[in-house]
Amino acid sequence: MKITIVGAGYVGLVSAACFAELGNHVVCVDRDAGRVERLRKAEVPIFEPGLGELITKNLAAGRITFTTDMKAGVRHADILFIAVGTPPAGDSSADISQVLAVAGEIGEHLSRFLVIVDKSTVPVGTADRVRETVLNALRQRGSKSGAARRLPDFAVVSNPEFLKEGAAVEDFMRPDRVVIGVSDDPSGRKAEALMRQAYAPFNRNRERLIVMDVKSAELTKYAANALLATKISFMNDMANLADALGADIEKVRQGIGSDRRIGYDFIYAGLGYGGSCFPKDVAAICHTARESGERLRVVEAVRSVNASQKQRFVERIAEHFGGSLEGREIALWGLTFKPATDDVREAPSRYIVRRLIALGASIRAHDPQVQSIEQLMPGESVARLGQRIRFVSDPMQAVRGADALVIATEWKVYRSPDFAALRKSLKKPVIFDGRNLFDPADMKRLGFHYQGVGRRAA
Repeated sequence: MKITIVGAGYVGLVSAACFAELGNHVVCVDRDAGRVERLRKAEVPIFEPGLGELITKNLAAGRITFTTDMKAGVRHADILFIAVGTPPAGDSSADISQVLAVAGEIGEHLSRFLVIVDKSTVPVGTADRVRETVLNALRQRGSKSGAARRLPDFAVVSNPEFLKEGAAVEDFMRPDRVVIGVSDDPSGRKAEALMRQAYAPFNRNRERLIVMDVKSAELTKYAANALLATKISFMNDMANLADALGADIEKVRQGIGSDRRIGYDFIYAGLGYGGSCFPKDVAAICHTARESGERLRVVEAVRSVNASQKQRFVERIAEHFGGSLEGREIALWGLTFKPATDDVREAPSRYIVRRLIALGASIRAHDPQVQSIEQLMPGESVARLGQRIRFVSDPMQAVRGADALVIATEWKVYRSPDFAALRKSLKKPVIFDGRNLFDPADMKRLGFHYQGVGRRAA
């Protein structure tokens, strides 16, 4: 098939590379000429396991091309996926201006039937706005030409992504489900047939497509992320209770995770959720509810718990040192919001860095993918912070002479350190583990003062 992806960001690049790997001819359009030029050389601007290899392979095979030419992208496509950013607006709603701008450009160049797919995470009702924007552009073209000609037909489909950063290629190629939202009319049914053709390779051993109306598909994405975020915040609530009662949240996790109705996924206690999806999507669905006259009281509480979790963690560190960190050197392991990605958006480490420095500490930080304050705090004025944080290339270099070790991301490289060397390197054997990597009893036996989240301090 001929597929166009508009947006060479995280979702767009993964989608483009994976569709090309399945034998489709894919054009990826992005307005950033510099990014397009780098991608033509197989220089991938994000870290995602397996993505670079796929892009390199399919560039060489001629199945994927990168361009800034929207007209060429529209004329190429049987199916066009809109995969541009929908950042949070000031009122917590999703800003869909980039989506609508793409829709307007599609209308300027549309000449035959096209399936237009909202792949970006968008609020309920966005497909209607995309449809109207395309129609307005088509009508303006008709009025300028002066000729009374029939407008080309098109369909707007919702096809939300469910990709986990760090496992996005695997998730795309082996999806749990593929949600398709289509309208119940001739154009919608034609679009459904084309979408089924595009996703046919994923259905070889079982049917993965779930077809529904467009608004239900749009809401499905937000509902899924809100529920996963709820599991995380629920478990952090339980971890705080475990702290108060002297229980061990890891034992509780094992006890409830074995229940098939609950499962083990997303019930690890820690510093809360971050990244590009959960924070903005939870905020956006709360905003949508308020606009409709409803309140999502459970989901609003999820946001509150998530915000307070990082605060409690830093408070524990400050309490250990008598309320002040003036003159203290803190080693920090992990800066990305999760392992196997270079994404620092809404990462708990960003809050931790700011607060530790505000309390007087200096920081030596290690992360496999983040090596500068500009990477950690992109677009921010970081002159003062940059003077108080140093980035090192080795985890053990970070702890040498430090007053304590703080763990903020559960990278595999941190899971099995040389504990004897670690204890010797620290000024005092103190660890604050925001990801519960180690067993408190083992750490006590090894001579550490160890505090996890919801686990008895050793």
